[in-house]
Amino acid sequence: MTPIVLASTSPYRRELLHKLGLDFTAKSPICDEDAYKAQIKEPLQLAQSLARLKAESLATSENCVIGGDQVAALGLKILDKPGTFEKACEQLTEMQGKTHHLFTAICVIYQGTAHQILDVTEIEMRSLSRRQIEAYVKKDQPLDCAGAYKIEKSGLTLIKKLKSEDFSAIQGVPLIQLTALLDQLGYEVPS
Repeated sequence: MTPIVLASTSPYRRELLHKLGLDFTAKSPICDEDAYKAQIKEPLQLAQSLARLKAESLATSENCVIGGDQVAALGLKILDKPGTFEKACEQLTEMQGKTHHLFTAICVIYQGTAHQILDVTEIEMRSLSRRQIEAYVKKDQPLDCAGAYKIEKSGLTLIKKLKSEDFSAIQGVPLIQLTALLDQLGYEVPS
């Protein structure tokens, strides 16, 4: 089979893809995400466009490339990776008691054809005190996560309710849909 390349530096996506038991290499995509983010303001379109851009940047006739992106949005406001403790606390404060969406997009390019996968997760956050928010951010350090929480760690305690087709999508890759697509393309999962 054609080698699989994960067009991502995300440790979360690498960890999820390892669950499939496939051999793959992870490479940094060759694209300017910030320039794209400045052009596209609609969260769903941004996630899909970035996933495709990342996959296209490494696609050749000799590989199968998986590109992915995830956008957290409160309404039309995109919740970027906070980067600092204070910004993480600000995001979580703004989100408390409200529902936001995670748009997880994957683009697989195989033999010149792009295959798109999209998962939309709806998450309602609990109402929390500033002390609870700060304690959470200190514990999980979600500074590199859109929405400022790590659901695979203690972030689940921030949530009142969620609706998702695939829990793994919340972490960055909808494995159920990806497994079905890779199976259609001839990859044996699990291998």
